[in-house]
Parts: sequence; structure tokens; C-alpha cells
Amino acid sequence: MAQEAELLYRTVQWDESSLQLAGKMAAGPLFNIKCSEDAALRQLHLQHCDTKEALLCDGLLSVAHISDDGMSILEPLEITDTHVVVKISHLSAFGLIWDTIRNLLGPINGQVLLFLRPPKKRHQVLHVFLLNSNVDVTKVKAQQEGATYIPNTADCFLNFGQSYSVHCEPGSFRIQPDRAPYRSNYGPNYHPTFKVLLTTIPEEVTLTVRNPERTEDVWRCDLFQADLTMEIPQRNVPPEDSVAAEANVSPEDNVSPEDNVSPEDNVPPEDNVSPEERLLRVRTKFVNGMSDPNLNKLLDELLQRRVISDGEMQSIRTKTKRDKARDLIDTVRLKGTEASRVLIAALRKDDPWLFRS
Repeated sequence: MAQEAELLYRTVQWDESSLQLAGKMAAGPLFNIKCSEDAALRQLHLQHCDTKEALLCDGLLSVAHISDDGMSILEPLEITDTHVVVKISHLSAFGLIWDTIRNLLGPINGQVLLFLRPPKKRHQVLHVFLLNSNVDVTKVKAQQEGATYIPNTADCFLNFGQSYSVHCEPGSFRIQPDRAPYRSNYGPNYHPTFKVLLTTIPEEVTLTVRNPERTEDVWRCDLFQADLTMEIPQRNVPPEDSVAAEANVSPEDNVSPEDNVSPEDNVPPEDNVSPEERLLRVRTKFVNGMSDPNLNKLLDELLQRRVISDGEMQSIRTKTKRDKARDLIDTVRLKGTEASRVLIAALRKDDPWLFRS
């Protein structure tokens, strides 16, 4: 900047046909830039994703200046390991471009982004994105409504047009597609490259992106059970009375839930007591009073509602009755309010006598 001024910029979509006619391809987002003082902005530093080896090729990277008059190409003042510096005289849209020869020069700096989707039925879905390293992660996050971003060691090397595959070990997984070619994408829409369906979630998972033709891993990350288990959103957890009503009313009954719920089942929450505290207060009765069949019913219910994972359920099932009850109530109680609320509602449905005792 030559002086203080307000700078406004946003990303806009490239015109791929214009780039192809010029023998170019996008090497970064296209920025539409405006400034309160026309002469205030002197230079732009645009982040690139090329490796040091590729930068040895002169003329590989340049900057497209797109205005109402069309596209002109600006030669860089300097190219560092991370940025391309260009001098500008007036504003419009600017973006990095490659010569099409770029495809022949080996890998670029890429990134692997992971987003965990809310659970559906008995599956947890993990979306895997393969992207250039100079794609803004916040732009991708903004489009993944309801998903949880899993921070990881994202850096890797990727080749345009090369096919890659995703592998998970150990565990039961379905991955779609089996393999996919890598393509440069700078928006505005970001779609996952792979979808991983997790039918079980082991305590630890090794996730890899592999070049099938060379049978080598280009990226590797260790994920733990907590990374792959999403908290139950409050809107997905039914109120206790609703769960009790579901247990007493079949879909065919043309009656209201209240008609099949006895007054003593409508137990209001204790004043100023959280669900976690309620479980703690009945912990001894729970451990001593629960039968083994009812404990197994609760485990099935909690697994279906994604309160506990497959690994947690299998671990609890192997224990003796009292240890099973002790481990179950403590595991759920430590998961917080919504998980504790689901257990209370399930307990009322599966063992109403103990619930009221």
C-alpha cells in the first residue's frame, strides 16, 4: 500500500474457456479487488502452491488481470517459495495462472481436508477433500454445513490427472469412489473427492491417500475414536417424554402420546439438577439393580442413537453385570448433558421400575 485506504476483495469464478484459449490454467483463486483510493494499492502478493523444483522453470507462473477489456497477462516482479509478487496500476480481477505445460512438471503442494458429517442411521460419514494448498480452508468449511472439520497433517504432494485412492485400517469401511483423478479446483463450489462410510469405529484408524499405480502413500494420518464420533446435536435428541411415548404408542394407533403414558411416567426434571447429576445420584441403584438383559437393551439403544461407539459397546458387553452397569452409566454421564438425557429416557422405557425406584 502507498497510503492508508480501505481494501475490499472477494473471490469470483474463473472463465475456464478464456483460460483454455490463452493456453493457461488457474493456479489460484481469482480475486475481485476494490480500494477506496485508486492509487493506494501498489503490489499484490498472491500465494502459489508450486514446489521449489517446478519454480526453476521460467515463465511457469504469471498473473491474469481481467477487466472489461478482456484478459491481460502480468509478469511477476518476484516469485518466492510461497508467493508471486506483481505490480499493479489499476484494480479489477487478479489471479495466478500456469502455462498448460504445468501438467508435465511433476507434483504440486496439496492438502487433504477431512469433514465428519452428522450420523445417519448406523453409519458415520467422513468426507475427504483433495485440494491445492492455496485453496482457502475457511471457504471450504463455509460450505460444509453441519459437518465437523477434523484438523490434521494436511500437507501432501499431488499430480494433476493422477488417480488416487483412500484406505482405512483397521475397521469396517466402505469408500466411494474406489479411485478418483486429481483436478485443480478453486471454487466457488467444493465437493468431496471421497466419501468414507464408517460402519464401526475402532479406537484408532490409519487413513491414507494412495497412488494406486505406484502403490505408495502420498498422505497418512492417524485418527482416534474421539475424532470420528460426533456429538449428538440437541435438536436430534428427543425429549424424555417423547421417547417414553414412542415406546408405548405404535405408528398405527390413532391416539395422542399422552393417552398411553401413565401419570407416574411423566416425571419432570428435578429442579436445578442436570441430567449428569441425576445419573450420578442413581448410580448405586443402577449398578446394583439393573438386570443383564436390560443392560443389553440399553447398549443397543445408545448405539443406535450414536451416544456410544461400536468399540465402547463391545468393550462394555464383555464385562460382568455390575461392571457393565458401572462402565455404561459412567461412560454416558461423562459425555455430557444430551447423552445423559438419552440414557435417562431409555432407562424409563426399558426398566420403568428401576427408573421410579
